[in-house]
Amino acid sequence: MKKILYIVIAMFLSIAASAQVDRTVQPKPGADPKINLGKPQQFTLPNGLTVLVVENHKLPRVSFTLTLDNPPSLEGEIKGVDDLTSSMMGNGTSKISKDEFNKKIDFYGAYASFNVYGVSATTLSRYFPDVLALAAQGALDPLFTQDELDSEKAKLINGLKTQEKSAQAIARQVRRTLLYGQAHPKGEPLKEESINKVTLADVKKCYKDYFVPENAYLVIVGDVKFADVKKLVTANFSSWKKAPAPKSSYSEPVNLKASEINIVDVPNAVQSEISVNNLISLKMTDPDYFAALLANHILGGGGEGRLFLNLREAHGWTYGSYSGIQGDKYMSDFTAQASVRNAVTDSAVVEILNEVKKIRTELPTQQELDLAKAKYIGSFVMNAEKPQTIASFALRIKTQKLPDNFYQDYIKKVNAVTLEEVQAAAKKHMSFDNTRIVIVGKATEITPALERLNIPIKYFDKFGNPAAKPEVKTVSGDVSAQSVLQKYIDAVGGAAAMNNVKTVSLSMKATIQGQTISINGKQTADGKSLQEMSAMGMTMMKSVCDGKTGYIIVQGQKQELAGDELENMKKPIFPELSQLNSDKAQLAGIENINGADAYKVMDGNSTSFYDVKSGLKIAEETTREANGRQMTTRTYLNDYKEVNGVKFPFKHTTNMMGMDVEMTTDYLKVNEDVSDADFK
Repeated sequence: MKKILYIVIAMFLSIAASAQVDRTVQPKPGADPKINLGKPQQFTLPNGLTVLVVENHKLPRVSFTLTLDNPPSLEGEIKGVDDLTSSMMGNGTSKISKDEFNKKIDFYGAYASFNVYGVSATTLSRYFPDVLALAAQGALDPLFTQDELDSEKAKLINGLKTQEKSAQAIARQVRRTLLYGQAHPKGEPLKEESINKVTLADVKKCYKDYFVPENAYLVIVGDVKFADVKKLVTANFSSWKKAPAPKSSYSEPVNLKASEINIVDVPNAVQSEISVNNLISLKMTDPDYFAALLANHILGGGGEGRLFLNLREAHGWTYGSYSGIQGDKYMSDFTAQASVRNAVTDSAVVEILNEVKKIRTELPTQQELDLAKAKYIGSFVMNAEKPQTIASFALRIKTQKLPDNFYQDYIKKVNAVTLEEVQAAAKKHMSFDNTRIVIVGKATEITPALERLNIPIKYFDKFGNPAAKPEVKTVSGDVSAQSVLQKYIDAVGGAAAMNNVKTVSLSMKATIQGQTISINGKQTADGKSLQEMSAMGMTMMKSVCDGKTGYIIVQGQKQELAGDELENMKKPIFPELSQLNSDKAQLAGIENINGADAYKVMDGNSTSFYDVKSGLKIAEETTREANGRQMTTRTYLNDYKEVNGVKFPFKHTTNMMGMDVEMTTDYLKVNEDVSDADFK
């Protein structure tokens, strides 16, 4: 009864207070919040290692990060030695084997990560002395062996191969290569041949030269006492020999004199990866640093940015379009990017350029600026008093040569930025007339429309080397959609054998990030189908169609199928049989599919690719609308095997979020193991 009374009183006071507020008048902003940033305690060892300590006794945990703030360096012909050295660190020492080292880390319930740029670890405070000692051993006495190098080489090369057909993966590297150049630390492309050139001696030299304490900072945060930390660090890191980090000699790149489009051809790409770029020299100490950050947020800093509102909300071309800019003591860059389907690549480029031009030439609205300021201040206030944030601030003050009061005055500096300063910063740091527009995608499909923009176009390979313009192959006059379909039908076994296939039952498996996914499917010639995906013994998704209606269940939630989704479920086992006697299928040219020429046959929202030589279907695409935009998915088909007189592909490879997922068929049965009960 008393609890109810308290609730009634609270409601009454809330209503009374609301009645006294005039909601037609915007409340005046309050005073800036005051942030009390504690300063970490610090000391420096004779070898040059600087240690920053933030005591926080709320939880019995400690985290520490060793950062080597070395200048960028070139790797040259052995590009990849940094990656290999990093991957081999943390795998034991000259005194402790790899297995024993990892067992000790696990015993303490700790996490530890090592690379040639530093070390990070987290542990309970009671185990901090032991984990710090282990981390010091792993960092200062790493074990490098030929077997480990060979293993890490294979992993790195395999990673490259899995991404070599991914437009997203190619775009991430080639953008930097084209912008900075191959002879710049930020632009050096990673290749299989350079990885293979790395020797064990190269790895040991890389570690010896670059893992030095000259520019090293050890930040320790958590349930520790400064006096104890000083003793522990001195005991564990004093043996680290004082040495300077080497400095590479290279030329700094410059921006283009006039805008140009750089196309990197990825023939299998179903969408274009667009980035509009220019080099900048923006330091955190520059007077227009905060104005540049706010200008970037207004342009493309999030869901409220102009790029997002234009390309996604207004046009539905992409899931998101964003821009990025950051202060750095070395050269950095500005970029505005989006991933769009091939058909609207030219239009997306125009709209991105329009938004860049607009923020350079017109003042933003006060509402946009206020929203951007609120974002930065809100994020700053939420994180400012966390021990980890205080430590990172202190580290940045050291590495970026910031004034001691930089973060103390952060809010004041953000609030002081004017509309005019935002426009001036955008004009200075965001290029329009001399921007590099990098597009990774299917050149033959996107080039004709891009040529109409009257911006010079150059072609490059995925390593940033100049390349020739891809040729569009013409189809012989005696080839038609029907002749292509007939050749496929003959190649897989003939119409009679295909018509004899009344049902198909199959099971496939795929591995995604180490997790095995099982897919079971059943299909009938009269349009019934079942698909079920499971992982870890649980059904993740199930879709069923009885030939007329259908539904899908995802994590226990059932939804009826309709429209294109239902029609796709009702498709026959071999659609080519019906397409052969229809004029809906149209021949749309020849395309290169994984190095082989293939005829492209389109039918509605589906496209199939048939190998010119063998006649077999080697890829298929489906375009559907999702969340207000069209999305195209391509699947590659190979490893054909004959079952009951008909050849079926036993491997299906689909690119999902930039990663190729290969599904391998365990078994495929024809005219057995299927009943009407499966489609209820």
